Amino acid sequence: MPAPDLLTGSDTQIPDTATLLAAAVEAIGGAERPGQVEMARAVERAIASGEHLAAQAGTGTGKSLAYLVPAIRHAISKKTTVVVSTATIALQRQLVDRDLPRLAETLEPLLGVEPKFAILKGRRNYLCLNKIQTEAFDDPDEGAESLFDPQQVSALGRQVKRLHEWADETREGDRDEVVPGVSEQAWRQVSVTAKECLGAQRCPQGTECFAELARARAGEAHVVVTNHALLAIDALEDFQVLPEHDVVIVDEAHELVDRVTSVATGDLSAAGVEAAARRCGRLIEEGLADRLKESSEGLSLLLEDLPDGRMDVLSPALGNTLAVVRDAAHTCLTALGPEKKDADPGNAAARKAARSSLEDLHDTAVRLLESFQPEISARFEVVWLEKPFVPDGRPRRPPALHVAPIGVGGLLRTTLFEERTAVLTSATLTLGGSFEPLARQWGLPPLGDGASRDARTAAEGLARTAEDDGEGGSGHKGDKGDKDKKKIAWTGLDAGSPFDHARSGILYVARHLPQPGRDGLADAYLTEITELIEAAGGRTLGLFSSMRAARQAADELRDHLTHPLLCQGEDSTSLLVKQFAEDERTSLFGTLSLWQGVDVPGPALRLVIMDRIPFPRPDDPVSSARSRAIAAKGGNGFMSVAATHAALLLAQGAGRLLRSMDDRGVVAVLDPRLATARYGGFLKASLPPFWPTTDPAVVRDALRRLDAAS
Repeated sequence: MPAPDLLTGSDTQIPDTATLLAAAVEAIGGAERPGQVEMARAVERAIASGEHLAAQAGTGTGKSLAYLVPAIRHAISKKTTVVVSTATIALQRQLVDRDLPRLAETLEPLLGVEPKFAILKGRRNYLCLNKIQTEAFDDPDEGAESLFDPQQVSALGRQVKRLHEWADETREGDRDEVVPGVSEQAWRQVSVTAKECLGAQRCPQGTECFAELARARAGEAHVVVTNHALLAIDALEDFQVLPEHDVVIVDEAHELVDRVTSVATGDLSAAGVEAAARRCGRLIEEGLADRLKESSEGLSLLLEDLPDGRMDVLSPALGNTLAVVRDAAHTCLTALGPEKKDADPGNAAARKAARSSLEDLHDTAVRLLESFQPEISARFEVVWLEKPFVPDGRPRRPPALHVAPIGVGGLLRTTLFEERTAVLTSATLTLGGSFEPLARQWGLPPLGDGASRDARTAAEGLARTAEDDGEGGSGHKGDKGDKDKKKIAWTGLDAGSPFDHARSGILYVARHLPQPGRDGLADAYLTEITELIEAAGGRTLGLFSSMRAARQAADELRDHLTHPLLCQGEDSTSLLVKQFAEDERTSLFGTLSLWQGVDVPGPALRLVIMDRIPFPRPDDPVSSARSRAIAAKGGNGFMSVAATHAALLLAQGAGRLLRSMDDRGVVAVLDPRLATARYGGFLKASLPPFWPTTDPAVVRDALRRLDAAS
């Protein structure tokens, strides 16, 4: 049955989505793509019916236009706003700098209205003019004198000085304008969080505030582009961040769960406790902050002696220390008193910053303690201690406690899917041939899409935790009683790909190699990589499961290869990728960010090597806690967590190969378990349908032919 027309009354003069999409494609000199048309129609149906949509659209489908055109049409016809959320800055910039300006220019004559769009980020991403004016430095020990004294100029001081000079020139105050970038510590000196902000009414710079101006532009826009983190903050906080909207389009939706989990994670360290004590020390009665500072010293000593990793039991010593931190923070908050008007904007900002630090500290200490209560522990939250080290074993930063939700499906269900229509899209959404594994992580109900047994096993385990993962801990904006919850319905669409994968690419699994070990890459792996790269004439992207493996391969192969080899970490990733793309004979080795962030069409990339199946580390606290929670409910923790994680990364890595219609090449997975293990079928069903082989001679011959033809 065709979807009802979105438009009624006088709005019927607006052309339909198909007409608008055809005009947009023609304007950029493109051709009609069946997958793009099908996806645009599905997005239109979802908006009209209120039924959520999960749409997989491979590289080259043109999914951005497929969702932007019906989104703009809906926003203008209903005089509302549509929010588009992305995981990466690169896609945000593509939408705001390229796709939306072109669409606005093309569609305005047809719509009779100029489509307006805006980008909105978290307040921390914008320069705070009040902080600049009052010189309210984040760390009282880093005052103006020490930062700008010509005799004591530090790297931090030079960066902050550059930010002050930039403040006189910038029109939008967006951190991304600062090139080259600055350290997080330097940016903290000129920015505030939402909780630290005085508010437009109280702040003397309120009328010129960059963050408020960005929010104002967003409030007038038909399409607002934001990121998954801000989408999560809008769901979690008691204050409204995004403008009113009835439709959310989540691009790069495969990243949604990790980004929301990150926002919902609380952190507590001795350095953070000490900083909160310093911030409030000058604003309350002398001596009251001393107990808080003393608790930071006790916490520091205790955390140094504890092993890192997941905590399943709260030791009496740590429990007592956290209770002292909680109570001392509460005492300081009480002494600070309620918020009040202050004639001195600098003092008002200092009080607001102190209050924010103390509230975060108190709430995180409470959350950590409550996470070990029997009714919450192992069901809702996971706690772990992190002790980051650099490769030579020296501490990189002080130890920190973290607390995170085991799942975020309940949160997404109540704050997103029960509130508005959502379109979730990515090039990789089906795992094991089904939407179910990712959909269950999002908190969506079963679809029954003919999933394989392994896909159903993965999804069912996640479903068992999604049933109640939103119930534990503190509440969040948007909670409803059961009687007020509407039924959630959704559909899945695979818009396909314009690529003929079986003719354009080979999936090679090195079945003859030994299983990967824990002591680095075996000699057989290094030999295999060398032979493959030589056959390809360079042109290789090596995706490794760890930075250690990438460096080992680069160090041991450099002298044996006849073509240049780059390794992540030798320069900025963007410059390395640029050099890799420009020099066709160069190879590039790296880890996680390259699995998902490289777009190199053409002859510079003919071979993608993955050293092993990218399962999460067994000691990863969140993954291991999720797996344990699923197993406790009778599910298969391995398939639901580890295999799902690996399938997603494998699909993303394999997706680096074909980026344009003329691309050809090989995806080589050196881990023989992809061919021999029972779960191998689930993983392979998550990959593009390349022509498969396990014969190394066949692959080397194919690579040599491609090299000769390039």
